[in-house]
Amino acid sequence: MLRSYSGRSIHEWQAGRRSLRRPFSMALPIYPKAQRDGAVENLCGFTISDPYRWLEAGDDARVRAWAAQQDELFAAHRDGWPDTGNWRAMIEELSTFGVSDPPMVRGSLMFIAEQLRDDEQRRLVVVDGTSDRRVLVDPVELDPSRQTRLHAWWPSREGERVAVQMEVAEQPASDIVVLDVRTGEVMDGPLPRARNTSLAWLPGGDAFYYVNRVPTEELAPGDQRLHRRVRLHRIGSPPESDPVVFGGADAPDCYYGLVVSADGRYLAMTVADGPAPCNDVWIAELTDPQALRFVKTVDGRSIRANVLPRFLPDGNLLLVTDYQAPCGRICTAPRRHADPSAWRTLVPEDAQAPLDDCLVLDDPTLPRPLLLVARARHGVSTLTAHDLADGRPLTTVPLPGIGVATSLQTEVPHGRHLWFSYCDAATPAAVYRYHAATGEVEPEATSTARKPDSTISSRTVRYPAGDGTEITLFLFTPSEELDGPRPTLLYGYGSFGLTMRPLFSPMAAAWVHAGGIFAVACVRGGGEEGQHWHDAGRGPRKQQSISDFNDAASWLVRTGHTTPGQLAIYGISGGGLLVTAAATQRPDLYAAVIADGPLCDMVRYERFGLGCTWTEEFGTATQPEQLQWLLGYSPYHHVTPGTAYPAFLLAGAVTDLQTGEAHVTKMCAALQHATSGDRPVLMRREPDSAHAGSCASKERALATDILAFAGKYTGLSLRTRHAPPMADDGAHADEQPQGTGS
Repeated sequence: MLRSYSGRSIHEWQAGRRSLRRPFSMALPIYPKAQRDGAVENLCGFTISDPYRWLEAGDDARVRAWAAQQDELFAAHRDGWPDTGNWRAMIEELSTFGVSDPPMVRGSLMFIAEQLRDDEQRRLVVVDGTSDRRVLVDPVELDPSRQTRLHAWWPSREGERVAVQMEVAEQPASDIVVLDVRTGEVMDGPLPRARNTSLAWLPGGDAFYYVNRVPTEELAPGDQRLHRRVRLHRIGSPPESDPVVFGGADAPDCYYGLVVSADGRYLAMTVADGPAPCNDVWIAELTDPQALRFVKTVDGRSIRANVLPRFLPDGNLLLVTDYQAPCGRICTAPRRHADPSAWRTLVPEDAQAPLDDCLVLDDPTLPRPLLLVARARHGVSTLTAHDLADGRPLTTVPLPGIGVATSLQTEVPHGRHLWFSYCDAATPAAVYRYHAATGEVEPEATSTARKPDSTISSRTVRYPAGDGTEITLFLFTPSEELDGPRPTLLYGYGSFGLTMRPLFSPMAAAWVHAGGIFAVACVRGGGEEGQHWHDAGRGPRKQQSISDFNDAASWLVRTGHTTPGQLAIYGISGGGLLVTAAATQRPDLYAAVIADGPLCDMVRYERFGLGCTWTEEFGTATQPEQLQWLLGYSPYHHVTPGTAYPAFLLAGAVTDLQTGEAHVTKMCAALQHATSGDRPVLMRREPDSAHAGSCASKERALATDILAFAGKYTGLSLRTRHAPPMADDGAHADEQPQGTGS
């Protein structure tokens, strides 16, 4: 019998909620009643049943009452999970803190984000040339409720001012304020409705370009499209007077990226339809920053390519593109009318190592301008230095290990150092500095590196998909010799070209310390092998991502790493779509499923959150052929009554501005109605949180619940295992720590 909740056993509590007792079996879960109504919709000739559409009205009293009962059910089950306290302690021990992202360097000032052990949110710190450090922004001081987080910051190129964006959980507002770096005081703002903005300062720090949404009162009721505009803001002017320099009603779902040249003479702008895998490039000369005349220099949407522009010292363009190079190449091009025929390849494509990032070092003190190039070969990073003039490779930048280097940064406007973040499966993230003049790499003083955890072993394998394609799988295992099948937690994403990497994760490390295997599948739909890998798992080919994931699970079972009774799967957001679809197609293959902020109803996903901007990735229900794609795998529409489903934990924010919370509620109700098994379907709602992110204590509480849930239903126990002590770095609350926030 599970432990009691409010003085009753969980089964007594459930029976009391429903006034219903099942014969024989007290093991069969009983759930809060969810009415199945007769909602049926005819779309493009398809008749589609939607019995839980009423759950989309999150503010309705019936929905709130049902959700509150689900909260009680979840709490009652959680009381019965073994080892929850041990999991919590291990997550706390393995979480790392301090500075893990490279600094933004402007003149003699470094702008860094840090999060100490007791911090709920990261804070923005400035460090000067004498190593004097000051806290510029502490979100918890601004909002003791812990719901406000530091989202982004953009120092002016002189370092005298910094634009800071704060976000509040469950609220669409995302304002920008400008701080005086010397005093820390707010000198301008707030600039409203700037969620997911890009920002580019003009020289002198008196103005910048940014992106924001038009006021809600100017939109039609219920219009959830982006309706963004590119504006010029001059410090001290009211935001309502900021002139629009680009964007209009004819492009309601566009994303804009902004870059100003080092000399301040030109603005480059990328324009994409949502997160589409292609974009246009527009260039404007800044003779009059308010009255810009843009010229489309790259029609990336017609050539179906991603093209990211940077300005070279001579004012021409450096283009990072996948045009005729699915794994990416770097080209130079004239600033005006840069037709692909005029591009000159500087660094060619490596078909085995997709391009991750690049960065120019052109400080006059260097012998020659350099181009630093980061690639990933089956998830493992390489960094090389090239002559910027001709692309000739000069040297390989030594990395601390065989792992992942990300987030390249240098001084602005002219760089002579490269900063990057490095980690691997056994090593928490830390920041390193590359001295281009000497070729040396050393830990950055603001971030102390930790030694690898010798109890974790990481390896990369290739498994065959059903069509014979080889797919990369990262395996994190205990260093001790494996002695048979073990409880395994399999993770994946497979959407939007996002690349999976063998990164350090407190959750993965805790699972391995407990004796389990943590696996990451690099399925099609991601970007691990370049743009063609993404294309192979999106739109009409989305099912391929799901099949690849089920093939990964089958390989783990077939090779003796685990068994179906020991295998749990886990995904976030688009990964939540992946795992719920995989489980509804192969419920026999899994013991437990965890989906955090998932997409589940793919017929109506465009109506929730930012779903209307994702049709390039998934398709639209307004077109018959594309609706057929969506119906082919939509998890909500593939829930089959009478099926013995695995244990399900559907987690999400009470208000989810990205995917919409209705995916969780509707999928939960459908599974609870349908399952014939004795494993529970549970919904974990998080108030005062955001999509796939919240304050540190909430993130660690979620990780604890995920591990405890997965451990219970795969048989992984912590009773005889403990996390090894982490190396003492001597960091205290008033000293500079290391690592990464949890």
